[in-house]
Amino acid sequence: MVVAQTSPGAPSSAERATVLECRGLEKSYGDRHAVRGVGFEIVRGETYGLLGPNGAGKTTTISMICGLLARDAGEVVVDGKPLETTSTEAKNAIGYVPQDLAIYPDLTARENLTFFGRLYGMARADLKQRSSEILEITGLADRSDERTDGFSGGMKRRLNIGIALLHKPRLLVLDEPTVGVDPQSRNAILSSVETLSGEGMAVLYTTHYMEEAERLCDRVGIIDEGEVKAEGTRRELVAILGERDRVSLDASGDVNVAARSLAELEAVDEVTASDGGIDLILQDASSHLPGLLEVVASAGAQVTGVNVVEPDLEAVFLKLTGKALRD
Repeated sequence: MVVAQTSPGAPSSAERATVLECRGLEKSYGDRHAVRGVGFEIVRGETYGLLGPNGAGKTTTISMICGLLARDAGEVVVDGKPLETTSTEAKNAIGYVPQDLAIYPDLTARENLTFFGRLYGMARADLKQRSSEILEITGLADRSDERTDGFSGGMKRRLNIGIALLHKPRLLVLDEPTVGVDPQSRNAILSSVETLSGEGMAVLYTTHYMEEAERLCDRVGIIDEGEVKAEGTRRELVAILGERDRVSLDASGDVNVAARSLAELEAVDEVTASDGGIDLILQDASSHLPGLLEVVASAGAQVTGVNVVEPDLEAVFLKLTGKALRD
């Protein structure tokens, strides 16, 4: 597995509470290795994404992490407590949102919350208050007393997430939570995950949608054929490929003089001037952009437009696995 180096300004896991540790996870079905030595950590307030195509081993991995599936080898520690399939205390720290809906269609939204809250062992008074909070969080307060068999797919997904949040878990595990939902519900789900992470919850998020990983995840593990091929932030993963950012400056005035000045900057790898402006190739364009604009202005050119293109996770995935994400 390729592990990207931690960026200099990022807090280390030692500086933040580790909520999930899993190491050396293995699972086979006969001669087929579904998971091969998977391991990673998630700290408080972090969203960690497992990015991979269908059949890559994502669901098998999180089923072992949640204690729903016995592992052949490896270990899982949640909130400082070792987790096995028979564990109770460690599982209490987990909120799990499965791919398949886990709600009762003949119950109302509030009745579903009450049922699952009782399974969590929540006191009646606490459960009543928390159910009302969850209905507000998921945007279902006005439909709380309706049977869920009349809900849209997106509403059911939101209720499923709400059930996982009832007992205020330390770790929220979401397995492909936006599959088959409408765009509005999908955006609501993604916004909710962003909010939860910002409030300090650790989130494990599996997806095969590149844009979700780009938007949500602080770090990403690229998984294929049961192995984590690489992990890190988006920029750290892109650095593995040696890819660089491309900047196009629409400019008028003496662009040739400006281009020569830009070429003298240590951060700039390539510069090309044209009648319409200047094209550059460099690392970490966003952090250098203010300085680039100052140099252009000092050289007597005027910038009228800026376009920055950064390498994405799609390129990383293709390089590491030899396939497109949805293959």
